[in-house]
Amino acid sequence: MDILAQVAHGFVVAAQPTNLWFLFIGALLGTVFGMMPGIGASTTIALLLPVTFGMDPLPALIMLSGIYYGAMFGGAGSAILLNTPGTASTAMTTMDGYPMARNGRGGAALAIAAIASFCAGTVGVIALSGLAIPLSIFALRFGPAEYFMLMMFALTAVAGFTGRSVFKGLLSAALGLMIATVGVDMQTMTFRYTMGVPEFQNGISFLVVIVGLFAIAEVLRNVELWFQGAASAVRIKGRLWFTADEWRQARGAIGRGSVIGFLIGVLPGTGGTIATVLAYDCERKVSRHPERFGHGAVAGLAAPEAANNAATAGSLVPLLTLGVPGSGTAAILLAAFIMYGIQPGPLLFQHQPELVWGLINSMYLGNIMLLILNLPLIGLFVRILYIPPGILMGLILVIATVGTYSLNNSVVDLYLLLGFGVLGYVFRKTGVPIPPLILGLVLGAGMEQNLRQAMIISDGDPSYLVGSPIAATLAVLALLVVGSSIVTPVLKARRRASGIPDAVGNGSP
Repeated sequence: MDILAQVAHGFVVAAQPTNLWFLFIGALLGTVFGMMPGIGASTTIALLLPVTFGMDPLPALIMLSGIYYGAMFGGAGSAILLNTPGTASTAMTTMDGYPMARNGRGGAALAIAAIASFCAGTVGVIALSGLAIPLSIFALRFGPAEYFMLMMFALTAVAGFTGRSVFKGLLSAALGLMIATVGVDMQTMTFRYTMGVPEFQNGISFLVVIVGLFAIAEVLRNVELWFQGAASAVRIKGRLWFTADEWRQARGAIGRGSVIGFLIGVLPGTGGTIATVLAYDCERKVSRHPERFGHGAVAGLAAPEAANNAATAGSLVPLLTLGVPGSGTAAILLAAFIMYGIQPGPLLFQHQPELVWGLINSMYLGNIMLLILNLPLIGLFVRILYIPPGILMGLILVIATVGTYSLNNSVVDLYLLLGFGVLGYVFRKTGVPIPPLILGLVLGAGMEQNLRQAMIISDGDPSYLVGSPIAATLAVLALLVVGSSIVTPVLKARRRASGIPDAVGNGSP
């Protein structure tokens, strides 16, 4: 009852006019800059952090948090309409969001993304309010071995992306793992695979890779279509809103994605990207028609969008309860807390409940605000697809190159952008899946560091990796996922051959 009273008071605090105004500013800035590759929430918050110095802590933190989850909404817009992920965690949104737009369902895709983000954000805020402290205590039980097994479990999602050729999927994943090793070896502090290029010493930026693989590859594909005389503007089919059938396909995915996203977001250092990959792979496994994924499956759009936004709320659990940032953006928010002389941790809920609950409940109001901001603009956003292909591709090139250059102000990043664009184009022509590369790149550095730390702690004993109940459970789950990926297609083929309909899944494509 005491918590309910504090939550109710938090809504009163968050709804004060000054706080609502700064919440609106943060949500708007997050949406706009979230669409731009290379900027996103982290850069926007870092740029505005000095500006907020001298403000009251609560409105400033509300505005900065609004930028955080506002960028999740904005990143989906460019991913769906331009095949250009605005943030790293919206890379999976392009897999089915952009094909939906190319199929004339851009308006429906934007609406589903907005509704999924709102629902997941709501679930995340409710879970943050009621489960923050218990989940943060559980997260403390994760050490190097547990994190390694968690990432190994996530890596088993590669089995869901290999398509008809397991070799091509494994090749793509191996390439992603190789790219992740470029830069400084954190154990020995030596440079690896930098080829004498100083810019490679800090590694290859994830955003450079995904913008090249998706945006630049799409430009090259359209250039090919133009030479073939097949390039044309996309026309919207049907209503801008989603249909009842599309909603039936999306609602289960939204629920599952919200749960996966929040739980993964609670674990410090995992981030929304891993959550979106796991949510997407989950939908492929429960679907009766996994072959539709990558070609405009509604569930393939709804699940990662839900996971992305739920992970944002989840990442605030360790930040507020332990003082440990759950993501890169949360680390910048931690700097904001410290700048105001506020130390996040267990005592924060006791000493400054008005600030904590006002901030938490402002996230719920912010999600409503973002929904109101985004839904009426769908009709305007989809007009981007009516732009002639030559102009639209030029626009994508400008956004991609400016966003990439702004990361490090490096010309080398532009060369990498072009190189990965060519690689993405070759992948499409040869049928090599891109998601395994993304997953390998995301997990590579973390898996390596946690494995080496576990081996140092255990003096090289590999049994240490499954020595705790959590690690052993994750190892078993990884084996089950791999086994099901092998057995399920065989069972489905036998059912189809015998004329028995599939009993697995929820019917969503």
